[in-house]
Amino acid sequence: MPLPAPFDKMRLPVIGSPLFIVSGPELVIAQCKAGIIGSFPALNARPQTLLDEWLHQITEELAKHNRENPDRPAAPFAVNQIVHKSNDRLDADMATCEKWQVPMVITSLGARTEVFDAVTNWGGITMHDVINNRFANKAIEKGASGLIPVAAGAGGHAGVQSPFALMQEIREWFDGLVALSGSIAHGRSVLAAQAMSADFAYIGSAFIATEEANADQAYKQGIVEGSAEGIIYTNLFTGVHGNYLRSSVEGAGLDPDNLPQSDPSKMNFGSGGNTKAKAWKDIWGSGQGVGAIKSVGSVEDMVARIEKEYHAAKAALMENVAPYSD
Repeated sequence: MPLPAPFDKMRLPVIGSPLFIVSGPELVIAQCKAGIIGSFPALNARPQTLLDEWLHQITEELAKHNRENPDRPAAPFAVNQIVHKSNDRLDADMATCEKWQVPMVITSLGARTEVFDAVTNWGGITMHDVINNRFANKAIEKGASGLIPVAAGAGGHAGVQSPFALMQEIREWFDGLVALSGSIAHGRSVLAAQAMSADFAYIGSAFIATEEANADQAYKQGIVEGSAEGIIYTNLFTGVHGNYLRSSVEGAGLDPDNLPQSDPSKMNFGSGGNTKAKAWKDIWGSGQGVGAIKSVGSVEDMVARIEKEYHAAKAALMENVAPYSD
Protein backbone atom coordinates (compact mmCIF):
# COMPACT_ATOMS: atom_id res chain seq x y z
CA MET A 1 0.00 0.00 0.00
CA PRO A 2 1.20 3.61 -0.55
CA LEU A 3 2.88 4.90 2.60
CA PRO A 4 1.00 7.72 4.35
CA ALA A 5 2.68 11.07 5.03
CA PRO A 6 5.16 11.69 6.56
CA PHE A 7 6.46 8.15 5.91
CA ASP A 8 6.35 8.47 2.12
CA LYS A 9 9.54 10.52 1.69
CA MET A 10 12.05 8.29 3.43
CA ARG A 11 15.44 7.42 1.99
CA LEU A 12 14.83 3.70 2.53
CA PRO A 13 11.76 1.72 3.69
CA VAL A 14 13.45 0.91 7.00
CA ILE A 15 12.57 1.21 10.67
CA GLY A 16 15.45 1.08 13.13
CA SER A 17 13.95 -1.11 15.83
CA PRO A 18 13.91 -0.04 19.50
CA LEU A 19 16.82 -1.58 21.37
CA PHE A 20 16.63 -1.88 25.15
CA ILE A 21 19.42 0.20 26.77
CA VAL A 22 21.10 0.69 23.36
CA SER A 23 18.64 3.14 21.75
CA GLY A 24 18.72 6.73 22.98
CA PRO A 25 18.32 10.20 21.48
CA GLU A 26 21.72 10.17 19.77
CA LEU A 27 20.97 6.95 17.88
CA VAL A 28 17.38 7.92 17.04
CA ILE A 29 18.33 11.37 15.77
CA ALA A 30 21.13 9.91 13.63
CA GLN A 31 18.77 7.31 12.14
CA CYS A 32 16.11 9.89 11.32
CA LYS A 33 18.64 12.30 9.80
CA ALA A 34 19.96 9.40 7.71
CA GLY A 35 16.47 8.96 6.26
CA ILE A 36 15.04 5.99 8.16
CA ILE A 37 12.66 5.80 11.11
CA GLY A 38 14.54 5.80 14.41
CA SER A 39 12.94 4.42 17.56
CA PHE A 40 13.64 3.77 21.22
CA PRO A 41 11.88 2.04 24.13
CA ALA A 42 10.22 4.53 26.48
CA LEU A 43 11.67 2.50 29.35
CA ASN A 44 15.19 3.47 28.27
CA ALA A 45 14.52 6.96 29.65
CA ARG A 46 15.07 6.64 33.38
CA PRO A 47 13.70 8.17 35.54
CA GLN A 48 10.35 8.56 33.82
CA THR A 49 10.68 12.36 33.69
CA LEU A 50 13.66 11.93 31.37
CA LEU A 51 11.31 10.80 28.61
CA ASP A 52 9.98 14.35 28.28
CA GLU A 53 13.53 15.66 27.89
CA TRP A 54 14.38 13.05 25.28
CA LEU A 55 11.29 13.77 23.18
CA HIS A 56 11.99 17.50 23.42
CA GLN A 57 15.57 16.94 22.22
CA ILE A 58 14.56 14.64 19.37
CA THR A 59 11.74 16.90 18.19
CA GLU A 60 13.86 20.07 18.27
CA GLU A 61 16.91 18.57 16.59
CA LEU A 62 14.89 16.98 13.78
CA ALA A 63 12.96 20.23 13.23
CA LYS A 64 16.26 22.13 13.02
CA HIS A 65 17.62 19.57 10.55
CA ASN A 66 14.52 19.97 8.38
CA ARG A 67 14.81 23.77 8.35
CA GLU A 68 18.43 23.53 7.27
CA ASN A 69 17.93 20.65 4.82
CA PRO A 70 14.57 21.12 3.06
CA ASP A 71 15.71 18.86 0.22
CA ARG A 72 16.76 16.08 2.63
CA PRO A 73 14.21 16.00 5.46
CA ALA A 74 14.59 13.67 8.41
CA ALA A 75 12.38 10.61 8.68
CA PRO A 76 9.81 10.46 11.52
CA PHE A 77 10.65 8.80 14.84
CA ALA A 78 8.88 6.20 16.96
CA VAL A 79 8.59 5.26 20.63
CA ASN A 80 8.22 1.68 21.82
CA GLN A 81 5.77 0.98 24.65
CA ILE A 82 5.82 -2.28 26.60
CA VAL A 83 2.15 -2.81 27.41
CA HIS A 84 2.66 -5.85 29.63
CA LYS A 85 1.08 -5.53 33.08
CA SER A 86 4.53 -5.38 34.67
CA ASN A 87 5.10 -1.90 33.15
CA ASP A 88 3.79 0.51 35.79
CA ARG A 89 5.00 3.52 33.78
CA LEU A 90 2.75 3.01 30.79
CA ASP A 91 0.12 5.66 31.58
CA ALA A 92 2.72 8.32 32.36
CA ASP A 93 4.77 7.44 29.28
CA MET A 94 1.71 7.56 27.03
CA ALA A 95 0.78 10.99 28.39
CA THR A 96 4.28 12.23 27.56
CA CYS A 97 4.06 10.77 24.05
CA GLU A 98 0.73 12.54 23.56
CA LYS A 99 2.29 15.83 24.68
CA TRP A 100 4.91 15.54 21.94
CA GLN A 101 2.52 14.03 19.35
CA VAL A 102 4.83 11.08 18.67
CA PRO A 103 4.30 10.09 14.99
CA MET A 104 4.57 6.32 15.55
CA VAL A 105 4.16 4.15 18.63
CA ILE A 106 5.44 0.57 18.56
CA THR A 107 3.67 -1.67 21.07
CA SER A 108 5.02 -4.94 22.46
CA LEU A 109 4.00 -7.77 24.81
CA GLY A 110 0.27 -7.22 24.74
CA ALA A 111 -2.37 -5.44 22.65
CA ARG A 112 -4.51 -2.83 24.39
CA THR A 113 -7.35 -0.95 22.74
CA GLU A 114 -6.96 2.15 24.91
CA VAL A 115 -3.32 2.51 23.85
CA PHE A 116 -4.12 2.17 20.16
CA ASP A 117 -7.06 4.60 20.45
CA ALA A 118 -4.96 7.20 22.25
CA VAL A 119 -2.32 7.23 19.51
CA THR A 120 -4.95 7.35 16.78
CA ASN A 121 -6.65 10.28 18.51
CA TRP A 122 -3.52 12.43 18.37
CA GLY A 123 -2.94 11.46 14.73
CA GLY A 124 -0.20 8.89 15.21
CA ILE A 125 0.28 5.38 13.85
CA THR A 126 0.58 2.23 15.96
CA MET A 127 2.65 -0.78 14.93
CA HIS A 128 2.31 -3.91 17.05
CA ASP A 129 4.85 -6.74 17.48
CA VAL A 130 3.44 -10.19 16.68
CA ILE A 131 5.00 -13.65 16.36
CA ASN A 132 2.10 -15.44 14.66
CA ASN A 133 -1.09 -14.86 12.68
CA ARG A 134 -3.37 -15.33 15.70
CA PHE A 135 -1.71 -12.49 17.61
CA ALA A 136 -1.81 -10.39 14.43
CA ASN A 137 -5.58 -10.79 14.20
CA LYS A 138 -6.01 -9.83 17.85
CA ALA A 139 -3.91 -6.70 17.48
CA ILE A 140 -5.87 -5.43 14.48
CA GLU A 141 -9.18 -6.27 16.16
CA LYS A 142 -8.12 -4.14 19.12
CA GLY A 143 -7.23 -1.18 16.91
CA ALA A 144 -3.57 -1.36 15.87
CA SER A 145 -2.78 0.55 12.67
CA GLY A 146 -0.14 -1.90 11.50
CA LEU A 147 1.87 -4.98 12.35
CA ILE A 148 5.47 -6.00 12.94
CA PRO A 149 5.77 -9.74 12.25
CA VAL A 150 8.78 -10.80 14.30
CA ALA A 151 9.97 -13.82 12.36
CA ALA A 152 12.58 -16.47 13.09
CA GLY A 153 16.07 -15.10 13.54
CA ALA A 154 15.11 -11.67 14.85
CA GLY A 155 17.18 -10.23 17.68
CA GLY A 156 15.89 -10.15 21.24
CA HIS A 157 12.37 -11.46 21.81
CA ALA A 158 11.49 -13.29 18.60
CA GLY A 159 9.20 -15.89 17.11
CA VAL A 160 10.07 -19.12 15.35
CA GLN A 161 8.01 -18.92 12.15
CA SER A 162 9.51 -18.39 8.72
CA PRO A 163 9.02 -14.86 7.38
CA PHE A 164 7.60 -16.39 4.19
CA ALA A 165 4.90 -18.26 6.09
CA LEU A 166 4.14 -15.40 8.48
CA MET A 167 3.83 -12.77 5.75
CA GLN A 168 1.76 -15.08 3.56
CA GLU A 169 -0.82 -15.71 6.29
CA ILE A 170 -1.04 -12.07 7.37
CA ARG A 171 -1.39 -10.73 3.83
CA GLU A 172 -4.30 -13.09 3.16
CA TRP A 173 -6.51 -10.81 5.27
CA PHE A 174 -4.58 -7.62 6.15
CA ASP A 175 -3.63 -4.90 3.65
CA GLY A 176 -2.38 -2.28 6.13
CA LEU A 177 1.13 -1.30 7.14
CA VAL A 178 3.58 -4.12 7.88
CA ALA A 179 7.22 -3.96 8.98
CA LEU A 180 8.99 -7.31 8.68
CA SER A 181 11.54 -8.25 11.34
CA GLY A 182 14.02 -11.10 11.28
CA SER A 183 17.71 -11.28 10.27
CA ILE A 184 17.65 -8.13 8.11
CA ALA A 185 21.04 -6.40 7.94
CA HIS A 186 21.74 -6.13 4.18
CA GLY A 187 20.17 -4.11 1.38
CA ARG A 188 19.07 -7.20 -0.51
CA SER A 189 17.16 -8.31 2.59
CA VAL A 190 15.29 -4.99 2.61
CA LEU A 191 14.29 -5.64 -1.00
CA ALA A 192 13.28 -9.20 -0.10
CA ALA A 193 11.02 -7.87 2.66
CA GLN A 194 9.28 -5.67 0.08
CA ALA A 195 8.99 -8.66 -2.27
CA MET A 196 7.09 -10.41 0.52
CA SER A 197 4.73 -7.38 0.58
CA ALA A 198 6.15 -5.69 3.68
CA ASP A 199 6.08 -1.89 3.67
CA PHE A 200 9.17 -1.62 5.87
CA ALA A 201 12.16 -3.71 6.84
CA TYR A 202 12.70 -3.69 10.61
CA ILE A 203 16.42 -3.59 11.45
CA GLY A 204 17.84 -3.73 14.95
CA SER A 205 21.04 -5.69 15.55
CA ALA A 206 22.97 -3.95 12.78
CA PHE A 207 22.61 -0.59 14.53
CA ILE A 208 24.16 -1.89 17.75
CA ALA A 209 27.49 -1.77 15.88
CA THR A 210 27.30 1.99 15.32
CA GLU A 211 29.11 4.86 16.99
CA GLU A 212 25.84 6.44 18.15
CA ALA A 213 24.54 3.30 19.88
CA ASN A 214 24.62 3.25 23.69
CA ALA A 215 26.31 -0.14 23.82
CA ASP A 216 29.50 -1.43 25.38
CA GLN A 217 32.37 -1.61 22.89
CA ALA A 218 32.64 -5.35 23.58
CA TYR A 219 28.98 -5.72 22.59
CA LYS A 220 29.56 -3.83 19.36
CA GLN A 221 32.56 -5.99 18.59
CA GLY A 222 30.52 -9.08 19.39
CA ILE A 223 28.05 -8.04 16.69
CA VAL A 224 30.89 -7.51 14.20
CA GLU A 225 32.37 -10.91 14.98
CA GLY A 226 29.00 -12.66 15.14
CA SER A 227 27.33 -15.03 12.72
CA ALA A 228 24.04 -16.90 12.47
CA GLU A 229 25.48 -19.99 14.14
CA GLY A 230 26.62 -17.87 17.08
CA ILE A 231 23.03 -17.02 18.09
CA ILE A 232 21.12 -18.99 20.72
CA TYR A 233 17.37 -19.01 21.40
CA THR A 234 16.24 -19.25 25.03
CA ASN A 235 13.66 -17.97 27.52
CA LEU A 236 16.00 -18.22 30.52
CA PHE A 237 16.87 -14.57 30.87
CA THR A 238 13.45 -12.85 30.71
CA GLY A 239 10.82 -15.57 30.66
CA VAL A 240 10.17 -14.85 26.96
CA HIS A 241 12.08 -16.65 24.22
CA GLY A 242 14.67 -14.52 22.50
CA ASN A 243 17.88 -14.61 20.48
CA TYR A 244 21.20 -13.75 22.10
CA LEU A 245 24.90 -13.72 21.25
CA ARG A 246 26.39 -17.02 22.26
CA SER A 247 29.64 -15.30 23.24
CA SER A 248 27.88 -13.19 25.88
CA VAL A 249 26.22 -16.26 27.40
CA GLU A 250 29.60 -17.98 27.60
CA GLY A 251 31.10 -14.80 29.03
CA ALA A 252 28.56 -14.96 31.86
CA GLY A 253 29.91 -18.38 32.79
CA LEU A 254 26.95 -20.32 31.37
CA ASP A 255 26.84 -23.27 29.00
CA PRO A 256 24.78 -22.17 25.96
CA ASP A 257 24.08 -25.80 25.07
CA ASN A 258 22.62 -26.67 28.47
CA LEU A 259 20.48 -23.73 29.58
CA PRO A 260 17.45 -24.45 31.78
CA GLN A 261 13.97 -23.21 30.90
CA SER A 262 12.51 -20.21 32.70
CA ASP A 263 8.98 -19.92 34.08
CA PRO A 264 7.15 -17.68 31.55
CA SER A 265 4.60 -16.69 34.22
CA LYS A 266 7.38 -14.85 36.05
CA MET A 267 8.55 -12.52 33.31
CA ASN A 268 11.16 -10.03 34.41
CA PHE A 269 12.72 -8.10 31.57
CA GLY A 270 16.26 -7.78 32.78
CA SER A 271 16.54 -9.95 35.87
CA GLY A 272 18.55 -12.70 34.23
CA GLY A 273 16.07 -15.32 35.38
CA ASN A 274 17.75 -17.66 37.83
CA THR A 275 21.19 -16.34 36.92
CA LYS A 276 23.23 -13.39 38.14
CA ALA A 277 23.65 -12.21 34.55
CA LYS A 278 21.21 -9.52 33.44
CA ALA A 279 19.49 -9.65 30.07
CA TRP A 280 20.56 -6.86 27.69
CA LYS A 281 23.30 -5.62 30.07
CA ASP A 282 25.32 -8.84 30.38
CA ILE A 283 23.47 -11.13 27.98
CA TRP A 284 23.41 -9.42 24.59
CA GLY A 285 20.47 -9.67 22.23
CA SER A 286 21.25 -10.23 18.57
CA GLY A 287 19.57 -11.45 15.40
CA GLN A 288 20.90 -14.05 13.01
CA GLY A 289 21.66 -11.50 10.29
CA VAL A 290 24.78 -10.13 11.97
CA GLY A 291 27.06 -11.90 9.50
CA ALA A 292 26.51 -8.87 7.24
CA ILE A 293 28.08 -6.52 9.80
CA LYS A 294 31.82 -6.17 9.20
CA SER A 295 32.82 -3.11 11.25
CA VAL A 296 31.66 -0.44 13.68
CA GLY A 297 30.86 2.87 11.99
CA SER A 298 28.41 5.74 12.00
CA VAL A 299 24.67 5.36 11.41
CA GLU A 300 25.07 7.33 8.17
CA ASP A 301 27.71 4.87 6.99
CA MET A 302 25.43 1.95 7.85
CA VAL A 303 22.43 3.41 6.03
CA ALA A 304 24.56 4.38 3.02
CA ARG A 305 25.84 0.80 2.78
CA ILE A 306 22.35 -0.67 3.00
CA GLU A 307 21.09 1.84 0.44
CA LYS A 308 23.86 0.93 -2.01
CA GLU A 309 23.18 -2.79 -1.55
CA TYR A 310 19.42 -2.23 -1.90
CA HIS A 311 19.72 -0.43 -5.23
CA ALA A 312 22.29 -2.92 -6.51
CA ALA A 313 19.91 -5.76 -5.67
CA LYS A 314 17.06 -4.01 -7.48
CA ALA A 315 19.21 -3.45 -10.55
CA ALA A 316 20.37 -7.06 -10.57
CA LEU A 317 16.80 -8.27 -10.23
CA MET A 318 15.60 -6.13 -13.12
CA GLU A 319 18.51 -7.34 -15.26
CA ASN A 320 17.66 -10.93 -14.53
CA VAL A 321 13.93 -10.61 -15.24
CA ALA A 322 14.23 -8.31 -18.25
CA PRO A 323 14.33 -11.14 -20.85
CA TYR A 324 11.02 -12.45 -19.53
CA SER A 325 9.14 -9.15 -19.37
CA ASP A 326 6.66 -7.98 -21.98
